[in-house]
Amino acid sequence: MTAIALTLAVGAPCAQAADARHARHATLAVRALTLSMTAPTTASLGSAGAKGTISATLGTVTVVDSRPGNPLWTATVSATDFTTSGPPAGTIAKGNIAYWSGPITAQSGASNRTPGQPTAADRVSLSALITAFSARKLLAVTTSTSWKPTLVVTIPVSAVSGTYTGTITHSVA
Repeated sequence: MTAIALTLAVGAPCAQAADARHARHATLAVRALTLSMTAPTTASLGSAGAKGTISATLGTVTVVDSRPGNPLWTATVSATDFTTSGPPAGTIAKGNIAYWSGPITAQSGASNRTPGQPTAADRVSLSALITAFSARKLLAVTTSTSWKPTLVVTIPVSAVSGTYTGTITHSVA
């Protein structure tokens, strides 16, 4: 939360002296009304051999909307290729990484919420930007929406042994 302190000075002549003036001071704090997201910063997905599959949850992603009115928001997710520096170097293309948001795991405030991929059967490849969740507030109060997405990584037959790293990016607008 960002706060801005504003001081408002209102001066009026005092009754005691014609040339003396007193000021009354009031302070007003203005709270920033925002749309924000928190997501895990690291995750260990486990291990598997070539032609194997790894399925792991990333941890909780939460969107908090304190904007006025009934705005819509959409959370998206993207990925980079997963790589190992080797030797030998290897790559697991982001097209081999699937994502599913799962259902809402926690919520507050009135909002119409829609998971992008509510079940494992709905998982989609991260070869392109995808919608993870969307919502529209129903009342002008702060709302929050949380989910625990799952990644499914299919290891290609050509994958070399090693520790692969990549980035999964969640964003909201």
